Amino acid sequence: MINEEVKKLDMQSNNLISKNIEMIGKLFPNVITETDNGKKIDYELLKQELSNDIIEGNKERYQLTWPGKKESIVKANTPINKTLRPVKEKSVDFDNTKNIYIEGDNLEVLKILQESYLNKIKCIYIDPPYNTGRNLIYKNDYSREEEIELKESGQVQDNGNKMVVNTDSNGRFHSDWLSMMYSRLKLARNLLSDDGVIFIAIDDNEEANVQKISNEIFGERSFIGKIVTRCNPQGRGKNNIDPCHEYHLVYAKNSDKMNNLRLSKGNSNNSYKNFMRSGTNSRKIERPKRFYPMLVKNGVVSCIEYSEYNRIYNEKTNTFDENYIKELTQKYKDLGYNVVWPIAQNGEEKVWQRVFERASVECNTYKYQGKQIKTPDTEDRTPISLWTEEKYSNVAYGTNQLNALFNNHKVFDYSKSIYTITDLISLTKNDIVLDFFSGSATTAEAIIRLNAEDNGKRKFILVQIQEKCDEKTDAFKLGFKTICDVGEERIRRSAKQVKENTNADIDYGFRVYKVASSNMKDVYYEPSKLKQEQLNMFESNIKEDRTSEDLLTQVILDLGLTLDLSIEEKNILNNKVYFVEGNGLVACFDEKINIDILNRICEIKPLKIVFRESSFRNDSEKINAYERIKKLSPETEISVI
Repeated sequence: MINEEVKKLDMQSNNLISKNIEMIGKLFPNVITETDNGKKIDYELLKQELSNDIIEGNKERYQLTWPGKKESIVKANTPINKTLRPVKEKSVDFDNTKNIYIEGDNLEVLKILQESYLNKIKCIYIDPPYNTGRNLIYKNDYSREEEIELKESGQVQDNGNKMVVNTDSNGRFHSDWLSMMYSRLKLARNLLSDDGVIFIAIDDNEEANVQKISNEIFGERSFIGKIVTRCNPQGRGKNNIDPCHEYHLVYAKNSDKMNNLRLSKGNSNNSYKNFMRSGTNSRKIERPKRFYPMLVKNGVVSCIEYSEYNRIYNEKTNTFDENYIKELTQKYKDLGYNVVWPIAQNGEEKVWQRVFERASVECNTYKYQGKQIKTPDTEDRTPISLWTEEKYSNVAYGTNQLNALFNNHKVFDYSKSIYTITDLISLTKNDIVLDFFSGSATTAEAIIRLNAEDNGKRKFILVQIQEKCDEKTDAFKLGFKTICDVGEERIRRSAKQVKENTNADIDYGFRVYKVASSNMKDVYYEPSKLKQEQLNMFESNIKEDRTSEDLLTQVILDLGLTLDLSIEEKNILNNKVYFVEGNGLVACFDEKINIDILNRICEIKPLKIVFRESSFRNDSEKINAYERIKKLSPETEISVI
C-alpha cells in the first residue's frame, strides 16, 4: 500500500512517442500492436481507419519533402536524459524574478520544457539563422571523423554544442536547414496555448519553405498572415534587385481561439477624432439607428434616455418620428443642454460612428470642441502587412543601438530592431514570451521596455546555444566568451537603463539555467542492465557534483511545474528544506533526514513532497515517514528520487 502511494520520479524528458501512441490507442484501439520493443502502431490499418476509400499502396499527394524529414520527426519525439542547472552567479534577482534565460541547444531545451510549459506559452518569437550560405546552423548528427574535423575547426565545441556553416555548396543545403527548423517548430507548437501565436522572422532564401513546413505543422487555417518590414532601407548592395525587407510569418495554435491582433497607434492621451461618421454609410437613411442627439452641459457630454432613443426611429415602418425629434430637442434645450445632432455644415443629416448602446456607456470620455462631438482616438488598430517606418531598420535601431549600449563596441554582428520586436510582441496579450533563437537578447530588452511603458506583466524565456565568440571580435576582447555572455549582459545593461529613465515598478531580473546531463547516474534509469557487483559501487544514484538546487530544478521540471515559481529555502532541524510557491512543493534532498521535520512541513498542507529515497536509514523509517505525512496531510502527493 505504501509503495503504491509513493511516486518514483522518472527524471527525464517526456517520451512524446509513447504519449502519441497512447492517444491514438484511445481513438483506435485496434491499430495498436505489440512487439518485442513494446506497443507500436499498425500504420496501414490506421490509414484505413481514416479513409472512406480502400487504401491500396502509396499515392501521389501535395507535400513538401526532403532528405532527412522523417529523421527530424523522430529526433523531435525522442526523449533525452538531460536537465537544467541553475546558474545563480549569472542571474539577477534570482529569488524574485519571473524571467528565464537558458544556455543550451534549443532542441534539447524545447524537450525539457515540454511537461512544464505544455499549452502555456501565449507568444513565441523566433529569428532563426537565415539560410544565406554563410550562417551557422544547428546540426546534431555526425560521423566520428566529421566530429573530430569540426572540433578542430571550432565548429563543434568542447561542451557538445554543434554549429556548422551551411554553405550553398552543401548537397543538402536546404534539407539540413529545413530538418533543423522542422523538429524545433514541431516541439514549439506543443508549448503554445490554444490562443497562442508564433512569429517567425525569415528572409527570401527560405521564406517559401518555412511557410510550407509551418502550414504542415500548424495547419493552413492557422496561417494569420505575413508582416513585411523595411529592415534595411539602404539595401544590401546586390545587383538587379536589392532587397531591403524581411518577413515575419504569423501562425496561431488555433485561429478560432486567438485574440484579434492589435497594434498601438502611439497617440497621446490628448488625441481626439470627430464622432460624426463620414464617407460610405454615413447618411441618416443608410444607418438610421445611429441617428440620435448628444447632450452637452457645462462641458460634459451625455446621452438621452434609452426610452427616448427608441422613439426616434420606427423599425417596423422604416420612418423617423420628425415631430418627436423636434419635441425631444426642445425638451433638453429648456433644461439648459446644447443638443447636438449628427448634421454636417452643409445641412446633410449624417450618423454617429458608434451605436447608441456604446455611446451611452462611453460618453463621459467624449469632448465638445469646435461645435463638434469628439471621441478619444482609438489606442490601437489592426496591423497592416507592410511596415515601412524608419524605426524598423535593423541597422539604426538594432545593431547600432546595441553597440551604443556597449559604449560603441561591436559586440554582435546583426541585431534586430528593438521596435520590430516590441511592436510584434505588443500585438498579443500580456503573458509569457518564448524566444529560442535569442541571439543578442533583443526580445528581453523589448519586453522590459514594454512593461515599463504600460506597467505590463510580460515574462520572457530566452534560449541561446553557447556559441563561442570569435577571438578577433570586440565581444571577445571585452571578456565575453560566448553569445550567451553577450545576451545576458545586454539584459543587465538595458534593464538598468530603463529603470533609470522610467523608475517603473517592474521585473528587471532573470534566472539563468544551463542544459546539463541528468543529475541521476545511469543506474537510476537502467538498473536492470547492471550486475550486483556494479550496483554495490553506487551508494547514491545522484551524481557527486550536483547540488540540492540542481536536484530541485530537475524535480520541478519532472513534476511539470514552471521555472518562474518562487523558491524559499529554510533550515528546519538542521535540514535544508525548499518551499516552492508556498505549499506547492516542499523538497528536501539531504542525505539524512530528521523525521521530526515532517510535522513542521505538514503544517502548511503541501500539495507535493519530494525526498531522496536514500535519505531514510531503513525501510521502517521510510514507512513511518509516509504514514506520518498521510496522517497529518492526507491530500499531499509523496514522491522520491
